[in-house]
Amino acid sequence: MSTKYATPERVTTTAGLPSSLTAQLRDRLTRQVAAGADATRVATTAPYTGGPLADFPVSTPGDVEIAFVRARRAQAIWAATPIGERRKVLLRFHDLVLGRQNEGLDLMQAENGKTRRDAFLEITDTAITSRYYARSAEKLLAAQRRRGAIPILTHTTELHHPKGVVAIISPWNYPLSMAAGDAIPALMAGNAVVQKPDTQTALTALWAMDLMYEAGLPADVWQMVVGRGSSIGEPLMDNADYVMFTGSTATGRQIARDAGERLIGASLELGGKNAMLVLDDADLDRAADGAVAAAFPSAGQLCVSIERIYVAESVRQEFVAKFVERTKQLKLGAAYDYSTDVGSLTSQSQLDTVTTHVADAVGKGATVLAGGTARPDLGPLFYEPTILTDVTPEMTLHGHETFGPVVSIYGFDDVEEGIAQANATSYGLNASVWSRNGAHGRAVAARVHAGTVNVNEAFAAAWGSIDSPMGGMGDSGVGRRHGKDGILKYTEPQTVAHQRALGFTPPARIPWTTWAPALSAVLRVWKLIGAR
Repeated sequence: MSTKYATPERVTTTAGLPSSLTAQLRDRLTRQVAAGADATRVATTAPYTGGPLADFPVSTPGDVEIAFVRARRAQAIWAATPIGERRKVLLRFHDLVLGRQNEGLDLMQAENGKTRRDAFLEITDTAITSRYYARSAEKLLAAQRRRGAIPILTHTTELHHPKGVVAIISPWNYPLSMAAGDAIPALMAGNAVVQKPDTQTALTALWAMDLMYEAGLPADVWQMVVGRGSSIGEPLMDNADYVMFTGSTATGRQIARDAGERLIGASLELGGKNAMLVLDDADLDRAADGAVAAAFPSAGQLCVSIERIYVAESVRQEFVAKFVERTKQLKLGAAYDYSTDVGSLTSQSQLDTVTTHVADAVGKGATVLAGGTARPDLGPLFYEPTILTDVTPEMTLHGHETFGPVVSIYGFDDVEEGIAQANATSYGLNASVWSRNGAHGRAVAARVHAGTVNVNEAFAAAWGSIDSPMGGMGDSGVGRRHGKDGILKYTEPQTVAHQRALGFTPPARIPWTTWAPALSAVLRVWKLIGAR
C-alpha cells in the first residue's frame, strides 16, 4: 500500500536552485579542479528537479600526476610549519564553516537532494572535527617517552612523522563530512592531500577546500581532481603515500589489493547492513522515534543508517504500530528550508536499486507496512520511507545493502536469538540497541559485531563521540577515523632509542659464560618486582 505524504512549499529560484548558488560561485569552485585548460567537461544535475547544476573540467591521469608533484612540494613546507600555526588554520576554518553555513547547506541540498536538517548535521560534524583535531593534535603527535630496553640506560622516544601526500576518495552521500572530515586530520598531521570527490557532489568538496584556503592553508597543500575511478584511480594509487577511501566493499577490496602491492597503508570505510535491537524492556515510544531517526536520514543514504530491526516478540506488535504511525507522518519533499523530514535520493541508480529491492521482496511475499512507492510527483528521484515485514533470506534486501529509505522488521524470542540475528551478516559497521536498563543495553551492545554500537540512539551518539574511533568490522572495512586513530593513521611512527653505557652484550674482558647467567638473574628480578 502507498502512504500519502505531505508536500511542503518549495523554496527555489526560477532555475530550481537557491539564489545563493550563483553561476559565479559555481564557476569559481569548478575552476579549482586540477585539470588542464582544454579539459573535457562533465555536467551534473540537481536531484530535486533533474535540472542542470554544475559543469566540471575532467582531470586526466597527467593532471593527477601534476597535482601530486605540486602537493608534494607544498607538503614539505607545510610539514615544517609549527603545529600551532596549523591549529590556527583549522580554527579559522571552523568559524568559516559555521559562518557560511547557509551557502554550504544550499550546496549540499542541491547536489545530494537531502533535507536541510540532514545537511546541517554535516555542518556541525565538520566544525566539531576541526575543533577536535585543532585542540588535540599537538598532544597526539608530540614525541612520547617510552620504556627503554634497559631502565635508565636506554632513552627511548616515539615520534610521528607525516606520511607525505594522502589520497582521499570521498563519496556523494555525505559530501562535506566525508570530504572535509577526512582531510582535516591528514592536514593537521602535516600531510598534503590530493582528493577525488564523487563528481555529483564535487561542488561541496571544493567549497570546503576553498574555505580552508581562505582560512590560511598554503597553496597546493590540498588539491582536488575530478573524474571516474577507471580513468584516474591508477595515478591516484601510484602516487599516494596513504589512501583514505569511503565507498563500496567491492571497490574497497580493489584499493586494498593495490595498496598492498605498493606497501602503503589504507583506511577503508565500506558497506553495511546495520541492525537495531529493540529489547523487551525498551521504552517503545523512544525506540520508535529512534527507528525513524535511524532508518530515514538522507533518504537512507547513510553508511551507518539502520536497514534491519529486530524486536522482542513480546513488544513487537506495539513497537511496529508506533513506528509505522510515525513513518507515515513524515514530510517528504524538496525545500531549501527546514520544513521537510525526508528528501530525495541522489541518483537514478539509487532509485533503481531501491525500487528493485522492494519489488523483489514484495514479489516473494514481503508485506509493505508503510511506503513502498516512488514519488515522481515530488521530483524525479523521490521514494517513500518504506517499512517491510515478512522478509526472508531469498529476498535481495534481506542480506544486501539497499542504501535507501527502506527498513525490514523481524522478531526474536530471547536476547540470544536477537544478537545472533543481528550478527548474521558479513558486515559490521554500526548497530543500535534499545533498553530501559543502560547496563543491560551496554552488555548486549558489546556482543554485537559492529565497529560502533549505540544504546538508546541510532548512530549519532557513537559518530559524534569524536574522541573515540569509528570504523567497520568484516566487510565494512579496515582502519578507523576519529580519535587518536583518525590522525595517527596519517603518520609514520618512528622509534629513536639512545643506549647509554651497557647494553645486552658484555663489555670487554667479561666472558659470555659470566655475562649470560648474570643478565638472566637480572631478568628474573625484574619479573619478581613487577617490571614490564
